Amino acid sequence: MAKKKDVTVEEKLRALYDLQLIDSRIDEIRNVRGELPLEVEDLEDEVAGLNTRLSNLAQDVTNLETDIANKKLAIEESKSLIKKYEEQQKKVRNNREFDSLSKEVEYQDLEVQLSEKRIKEFKAKIEQKNEVIEATKEKLAQREQHLEHKRSELNEILKETEKEEKALLKKSEEFAKSIDEHLLKAYNRIRNKVKNGLAVVSIERGASGGSFFTIPPQIQLEIAARKKITIDEHSGRILVDAALAAEEKEKIDKIFS
Repeated sequence: MAKKKDVTVEEKLRALYDLQLIDSRIDEIRNVRGELPLEVEDLEDEVAGLNTRLSNLAQDVTNLETDIANKKLAIEESKSLIKKYEEQQKKVRNNREFDSLSKEVEYQDLEVQLSEKRIKEFKAKIEQKNEVIEATKEKLAQREQHLEHKRSELNEILKETEKEEKALLKKSEEFAKSIDEHLLKAYNRIRNKVKNGLAVVSIERGASGGSFFTIPPQIQLEIAARKKITIDEHSGRILVDAALAAEEKEKIDKIFS
């Protein structure tokens, strides 16, 4: 704990700026990836959804084919009964029996017609389902091709940057440990608040990096003296002088070159 108290303001500023340079490089790598991981995830979900739809449609067709087969069996059964009743009609002893059998024949004949009508309906449904299946297969092939392209793109970027990102994350953790907790919390709070993740910036042409607000000469002298941590009143960022920034950038570039 005693050693931490001996750390000078300049050393704290250097450590903070080093951490900023490392974290900014991680941000750059992740920006290169951009929306690709989300695009890949969305396409994977879409492909899975289309495969499920195809599976359901195929099951619908199978069910309709089973219904057709059942109706064909029902037709055969009705025709068999018609034949049986017609044979019985030849042996009847009175009109009442003949009429009763005629009604049975008529009923079975209607059953045949109804089954044939249902078969036509089922076949029409199968045709519609098959059209949807073909359109879905076409869409699926397009999406799979697009997904393969996006995955390849993402894998290429990951292959190029994964090793560097891991090394940078490790260094970020190392450098973060050298900064006292209060200062690190402030750094992370500013980083999360600002759009580009820049919590520590250097003075460029009399203004804080990325800002158009000029810093008074007296404040610039105080920043260059490195005796206290100065926060830019406009952007809320921690300020360092240009010379310190250049030195630390050179140092960090050497570490990762």
